Amino acid sequence: MPAPIDLYYWPTPNGWKISIALHEMDLPYNLHLVNIGRGDQFDPEFLKIAPNNRMPAIVDPDGPDGKPISIFESGAILLYLARKTGRFGGATERERVEIEQWLMWQMGGLGPMAGQAHHFLSYAPNMDPPQDLPYAKDRYRNEVARLYGVLDTRLADREYVAGDYSIADMAIWPWATLWENQEQDITEFPNMKAWLDRVGSRPAVREGRALAEDQKSDAATDREAQKILFGHRPRR
Repeated sequence: MPAPIDLYYWPTPNGWKISIALHEMDLPYNLHLVNIGRGDQFDPEFLKIAPNNRMPAIVDPDGPDGKPISIFESGAILLYLARKTGRFGGATERERVEIEQWLMWQMGGLGPMAGQAHHFLSYAPNMDPPQDLPYAKDRYRNEVARLYGVLDTRLADREYVAGDYSIADMAIWPWATLWENQEQDITEFPNMKAWLDRVGSRPAVREGRALAEDQKSDAATDREAQKILFGHRPRR
């Protein structure tokens, strides 16, 4: 049994990627909650692990050459864990390229665009003072719809995004499950809907998705969390 990985986590789509992966790969871990609504991400000790003051992050005590390694950025963590275990990252170079390009699609496209959609559709209108910006709402709602169109087309003739079930699915699924918050019509994306159900039925996905779910607060109504998430800047 490998030594437990230290997981620095909060129940958000990016956090779920890693909790799902750890369960899928049967890797033991110690959970360290990073309450981003209370500013834990700015703690100096956490910044030594994740200098961009974002979770998730991990510390693997059994890293390369048996030495500890800390890793931030969810995509980098997924790639590392896939290499470490030899699972869900592709067995050939062609398979790896297929998986990695869809992982990058999530990291550079769906994640940022869906995140902005959440902000301008759910959070900004409820801030003090309210920031109800029709252009921003339309911009990100429409871009998320475009991206889901790409995903739906991709899934028209396959069960998973990049061949067999992989870290690409683990990265995309947490964000795609929040289609309602992004004001999307799931009936327009039937292949995506079937894939959401397919991935969501996996026991490890359900376990990873449920991790610390009871700890969350609603940033759309939590004024103190809004100040930290949308206004705080770490001291230099």
